[in-house]
Amino acid sequence: MEIAIFGFESSIPEFETNLRTASEQGFKSYWTPQIFGMDALTAMAAIGDRVPDIRMGTAVVPTFPRHPMMLAQQALTTQSAISGRLNLGIGLAHKPVVEGMWGLKFEKPIGHLRDYLNILMPLLHSQKVSYSGENVTGRGEITTPKTEAPPVFVAALGPQMLRLTGQMADGTITWMTGQTTLAELTVPTICDAAEEAGRKKPQIIAGFPVCVTNNKDAARERAAREFSIYGQLPSYRAMLDREGLGGPEDLAIIGSASEVAERIKAIEKTGIDSFTGSEFGTSDEKLATREVLISLLN
Repeated sequence: MEIAIFGFESSIPEFETNLRTASEQGFKSYWTPQIFGMDALTAMAAIGDRVPDIRMGTAVVPTFPRHPMMLAQQALTTQSAISGRLNLGIGLAHKPVVEGMWGLKFEKPIGHLRDYLNILMPLLHSQKVSYSGENVTGRGEITTPKTEAPPVFVAALGPQMLRLTGQMADGTITWMTGQTTLAELTVPTICDAAEEAGRKKPQIIAGFPVCVTNNKDAARERAAREFSIYGQLPSYRAMLDREGLGGPEDLAIIGSASEVAERIKAIEKTGIDSFTGSEFGTSDEKLATREVLISLLN
């Protein structure tokens, strides 16, 4: 199981510093979100040639505000700029964001994703498309610099999303999804769907908040506060409920260095391919957490 970093950066210089540090520490991949701060793909293209030897992933680019032809252009341009080290993570986002902030209709999300992938995947592989979907239409081709298609990871949580992802994409990246759910739902569902579709085994990346600390109660309070939104958004709430957890603080991996290391090792048994740690806490706790993640490399 690969150990990766999930970082939250507020500027391109900060991103470059954090990415270089992770690369020098031996991490093979680094994921960064696409929320309301800097544009992740643009930032990667800007700094990628200055930080070699580490893959960069988006976790995740929302599909509704970006037509798949436009995303294919941007992703392939970024892939060319960073010498083929892009992991393209995409996701539906959430109804309150899509409708409340962007003024778009969050309708038929499964159908939307199916249409989206039917356009995006061929374009990434230098193929023309002529697809008229119920939700998204794409016709034409793009002429970006020739480069290898980046693997596409869908933020798939529920059964329908996992099956569709297994049939059409290269893997999934999860968040707020616990160990039991990964073992009983995520891994078997996406792998079975890929096998039935005659596709190779999908890659499964699981993201968790992590904090090495001597004060578990304070860390739990911090997790409850910092990650509170994930206990409210329906898709993440469903994952927490499925795991029997009250909130994000119950899913976060919190404890001593040995306790955190053992919990991460136990998650490997679910069959995931990569554990992506999102470090939180005080500066000292983040440093201690990074030391444990480094100890688990290889």
